[in-house]
Amino acid sequence: MDYDIAIIGLGPAGATLARLLNPDLRILALDKKQECGEDGFQKPCGGLLATDAQRSFVRFGVNLPTSVLADPQIFSVKTYDLQTTLIRNYQRTYVNINRHRFDLWLKTLIPANVDVRHDSLCRKIIRQDDGYQIQFTDEGVHHLATAKYVVGADGANSMVRRMLYPEHEIRKYLSIQQWFTDKHPVPFYSCIFDNTVTDCYAWSMSKDGYFIVGGAFPMKNGNQHFENLKTRLLPYSFTFGDVVKTEKCIVLCPSKMSDFRCGQDNAFLIGEAAGFISASSLEGISYAFDSAEILSKIFNDNMSHPNRAYHKNTLKLRFKLFSKIVKAAILTSPFLRKLIMKSNISHVDIITPK
Repeated sequence: MDYDIAIIGLGPAGATLARLLNPDLRILALDKKQECGEDGFQKPCGGLLATDAQRSFVRFGVNLPTSVLADPQIFSVKTYDLQTTLIRNYQRTYVNINRHRFDLWLKTLIPANVDVRHDSLCRKIIRQDDGYQIQFTDEGVHHLATAKYVVGADGANSMVRRMLYPEHEIRKYLSIQQWFTDKHPVPFYSCIFDNTVTDCYAWSMSKDGYFIVGGAFPMKNGNQHFENLKTRLLPYSFTFGDVVKTEKCIVLCPSKMSDFRCGQDNAFLIGEAAGFISASSLEGISYAFDSAEILSKIFNDNMSHPNRAYHKNTLKLRFKLFSKIVKAAILTSPFLRKLIMKSNISHVDIITPK
């Protein structure tokens, strides 16, 4: 074997796993992103760190550098129900970040003993009797490597997941977001519900002088639904100018317990590749950290049945994510959402200077 473990993808899940593994393990890590700079692949993402993700940094003993933070830091989310015209404000303690700089920073924490291949692409994974053969390109050159274990940290469109579960289908949405120069007098975050354009949800946020509007839409006619959303937001004082850039990606949205797949046959899935993403908020960074931490302990302890141990040790995480499926069903129900918002539970009144 060339390596003990091959990690496909170095987002929050893969980079955290690579950082936490014992240094005596031979590790190959493949990532589509370049080592630094703004060129190459970038993960489309609103870029908010939820409380659970912040708690992971406490456990890791890691502090965020100011270079990954975005301006401003906002402490409330304005929630719009466009079907009932209800608007409520809820306190939230998100940290506003630049997602691309955040991902690149996470890679700098990976120790030097890990063989990291930046700007590389995994082409094929072949099961062998004693492990896996990984075919990948690095700087345009084709390479072959073998590893005893393979870890899929390659997101919603995971090659490793498709290899392990070719017949399994999980609910998917087309995530679309556009960046505009921010012309709003007061920066804000928002969460937007409108079942006429999506049975998921949409969002907006101010970030480093830009205003981002996005949402998760049905795969069919997603672009049309997004344009309809922007039109329906105009009466609510949303201001759009010329589009600076448009970003799109597939996002998973689990709908049942069986959508969470941990892996098999010495192959493992972590983060969104495993379906570990909140159905109610599409937040996945905290679950990427959690699943990477769980798997790292299994590898570091050299457990004899690692797939079985990983499935068992992620049970609490999977039940937590199942509760998010239940929460999403409530929030995306127009009737139940109206009841919650009209109750004013947790709503914070905004004081307007006279």
